[in-house]
Amino acid sequence: METNLMRSLARHWLLRNKSILIPMIRSYKTFLFPFCLLLLGSFMSCNSIDLGQKVKEPFSGGKYESNNRFYRGTGKGMSKIDNVAQSQAEMRARQQLAQQVQSYFEVVTDDYQKNTSGEFVDEAMMRFETLGREITSAKLADMRVIGMEKYIQDDGSYTVYVAIEIKKSAMYRQMKKQAKLSQGISEGELAEIERLLDQLIEESESE
Repeated sequence: METNLMRSLARHWLLRNKSILIPMIRSYKTFLFPFCLLLLGSFMSCNSIDLGQKVKEPFSGGKYESNNRFYRGTGKGMSKIDNVAQSQAEMRARQQLAQQVQSYFEVVTDDYQKNTSGEFVDEAMMRFETLGREITSAKLADMRVIGMEKYIQDDGSYTVYVAIEIKKSAMYRQMKKQAKLSQGISEGELAEIERLLDQLIEESESE
């Protein structure tokens, strides 16, 4: 009963104030639409910030990336002194190359352990990864610079870009030599390391 009464009173009030409410609703719509457009435009402008022109640095692209035959790395150095900038660039290029090698070796040793059974496999793979870190931290004779570009800035400082590479098979053969010189390595561990390195050499020379 009370509900019906309330509905009746509300309907009566709306009918009496119809002439006032309709203009208010229309003006509300007129204000709301442009306001929504303004908000949408602000949101889109925030998400389309001008980041500037994209710059392609030297030695970028597939020609300077690692492939089946070569490990490659690139580096950039900046300094007021020419030789320091070049040394920085070469060091960073070697670091990038070493990270690639170590990441690849983690995958390789994991696969080898899963697919190979034997008494010395686990210990041999631990030694293999250690050997990989040692070999990439050394200055290898087979590692060569395949590109270098040098720029002098307005303030007299130098920016140097360097690209380096090493043939995978050459690195793996050097690792075989290094493994034989490792102290405390057992014949079983050495055999597993050489077996894995022979597989990698074959893969890197297959193309």
